[in-house]
Amino acid sequence: MRRICFITGTRAEYGLLSRLMRMIQDDNSAQLQIIATNMHLSPKYGNTYQEIERDGFTIDKKIPILEEGKDDANATVKSMAKALAGFADAYDELNPDMVVVLGDRYEILAAATAALIERIPIAHIHGGEITEGAYDDAIRHSITKMSHLHFTSCEEYRHRVIQLGEQPDHVFNVGSIGVENIKMLPLMSKDEIEKEIGFAIDDHTILVTYHPVTLGKRTAKEDIDDFIAALEEKKDLRIIFTMPNSDTGGQAIVEAINTFVAKNPLRAKAFKSLGVIRYLSLMQQCIAVVGNSSSGLIEVPSFGIPTLNIGSRQKGRISADSVCNCETDKASILAGLDKILSPEFRQLAANAVNPYDKEGTASAIFRIISSYPLNGIIHKKFYDICQ
Repeated sequence: MRRICFITGTRAEYGLLSRLMRMIQDDNSAQLQIIATNMHLSPKYGNTYQEIERDGFTIDKKIPILEEGKDDANATVKSMAKALAGFADAYDELNPDMVVVLGDRYEILAAATAALIERIPIAHIHGGEITEGAYDDAIRHSITKMSHLHFTSCEEYRHRVIQLGEQPDHVFNVGSIGVENIKMLPLMSKDEIEKEIGFAIDDHTILVTYHPVTLGKRTAKEDIDDFIAALEEKKDLRIIFTMPNSDTGGQAIVEAINTFVAKNPLRAKAFKSLGVIRYLSLMQQCIAVVGNSSSGLIEVPSFGIPTLNIGSRQKGRISADSVCNCETDKASILAGLDKILSPEFRQLAANAVNPYDKEGTASAIFRIISSYPLNGIIHKKFYDICQ
């Protein structure tokens, strides 16, 4: 029986992986293992490991890594050191046949590094993408070079992974598992989600997720202050915030959001974690998504609503016609909000095609990771496209 170990450090990543994890759990020829780390284990971010357990999964190992009370670069590096040591011990105990990772976060880099040294095959989801505004970009490509099976969300990304020297028959364009979740998961009605979150949704309600830009020219505080100032002027908007990830500079964003919500309790509410069902259900009911999260480019176009993508964090990522980009200053954000909320742009978004949409994403990944021959897969040979 193949032991397949999933690594998860954030609510968003778990929301993407949960259906695939369920497939492994329900399969008689594979054994699901789960390692939870980083934000999942912190009260500050909602102790979201409990969501994993409420979904009926068993967490085999918990690896706490956060430097509580700190969110500077020094704290992030120390968290990575804790993660590396924790994954080394976890892999020795669990002895997985394969490790499955998604994306580009620093704890996932630690998980992949430990697996590489332990000679454990790695399956990587969402490689080949570009996000020039964050150091996640370099992390993602580093994980690609450590991994052995690759599952990309677009054909262009598949070609980029091959460009990085990976063997073409180990790289699979499967589409976005998050986009497929929209079709497969039972989303809540407007009445249900309003009751669930205790907040009324009308035709002026937007969903906001704003993360630090780790390679930005300005500080996180400068960026969020301009964003909040723009929202202060748009007094007709109702705003549902989801809090940022545990990235360098995130605390300034949390504090600014909390202050705004306290001043505007009738038109704003913030959540540490919504969970995948509530998050996608809110997308379905809100008039637009605003911020700099990858979900604004990948999942939101499937709902036919606009995205205002602020700043450089997602620069380089493929996007649908429903995505409008703007700079991080107040004037640019106000202009962007006016554009995406206009009848013309909302009509454009309603007819946009999502480039990440492909049938059978999770089942394709499941079929490959559960059955692909692993003998000799550790010994990689660089694929040179110039030959």
